[in-house]
Amino acid sequence: MNAPSDRDLIQRARRGGDAGQAFGELVTRYQTSVFNVCYRILHERAEAEDMAQEAFVRAHERLNTFDEERPFGPWIRRVAANICLNHLSAQKLTTGLDEERDADAGQGPEMVQEARERSEQIREALASLPLHYRLVVELRHYQEMSYDEIAAELKIPLSDVKSHLFRARKLLAEKLHAPD
Repeated sequence: MNAPSDRDLIQRARRGGDAGQAFGELVTRYQTSVFNVCYRILHERAEAEDMAQEAFVRAHERLNTFDEERPFGPWIRRVAANICLNHLSAQKLTTGLDEERDADAGQGPEMVQEARERSEQIREALASLPLHYRLVVELRHYQEMSYDEIAAELKIPLSDVKSHLFRARKLLAEKLHAPD
């Protein structure tokens, strides 16, 4: 039997009956990607877990407002990103992003170590950026949102999105190519 589509699960969750089971399946499908969004923004595992859980709670509460014609994955990840942004704003914290580090098992130990070191350099460079630059980098490069979507999500002009990305990339290049 084929797995039900996200749309089918959303409809079942809205109707009741096996709503908990249907929404639970959506959580299972998206928990890793939602956690990754939270972790890259907050850079703290326990907070990321809490915010990921909060994202699913909010999504469940607002499931009746979700447009079934749109994909669920990007929507729930945006909910998570917004919750993390609100969390940061409330605490006035500056935190880093973390890059997912997937080492190819076929690589030799030297290459794996080099990849880890490079990943750590990138993570540190991202973490050193001002929050508004880190956010546009997260949304553009990790969430693959368009410039227009980023502008709408962050409620800033399109020109600001473009300039923030330009400046963030420039700063990252300077930090990553600076002599040690």
